[in-house]
Amino acid sequence: MPDIRVAVIDSGVHPDHPHIAADRLLAGVAIASDGTISADDEATLDRLGHGTAVTAAIQEKAPDALILPVRVFHDALKTSARALVTAIAWSIEQGADVINLSLGTVNAAHRDVFADAVARASGAGALIVAAREAEGVPCFPGALDGVLGVGLDWDCPRESWRVEDGVLYASGYPRAIPGVAPRRNLYGISFATAQASGFAARIGSEMIEPGPAALRSALLAATPA
Repeated sequence: MPDIRVAVIDSGVHPDHPHIAADRLLAGVAIASDGTISADDEATLDRLGHGTAVTAAIQEKAPDALILPVRVFHDALKTSARALVTAIAWSIEQGADVINLSLGTVNAAHRDVFADAVARASGAGALIVAAREAEGVPCFPGALDGVLGVGLDWDCPRESWRVEDGVLYASGYPRAIPGVAPRRNLYGISFATAQASGFAARIGSEMIEPGPAALRSALLAATPA
């Protein structure tokens, strides 16, 4: 089957970072808060570091996956629901199999618009992987049916995951930087979500028909030793 495509909706990616396999990066876009899409030479260049770390965590788990960088974070780690929905739609158009959202909103007013986006993604064969909650509050789109909702487990080894009540729990630590203590690096639910997307891409590459429902079921059916 063709290589699995993972859309990473974040702050872009820095292709020269030593943890990034630049030859697996596809052309991406930047999306402004009003939904405007741009695709110039530096559209997806990461200036915050978050998207690069997220992409590195995914590539560590699924080195053969093709990455579609979608930059929605520009000057800070914040964006709009319109930008996120536009990013999901663009990712679907590019044939993404997995859509990583190391982010979300606790604003329930956005639930319906994200539910529509999830339905479109599922119909197009893409699995959205997103944070399930933030400090005990449901997070959207991660808390919606059809999404692989991810939880944070600090004790979970980075090469594994566990499942509880239909939620996949993974480590919140990104790929290690030699000489840097884990707690001095970026960490948190963003990276648990990235690990899950990497696991999804790796398992999807081994499936004959890695549709979103089948892929989600495969991830939740068993926990690796």
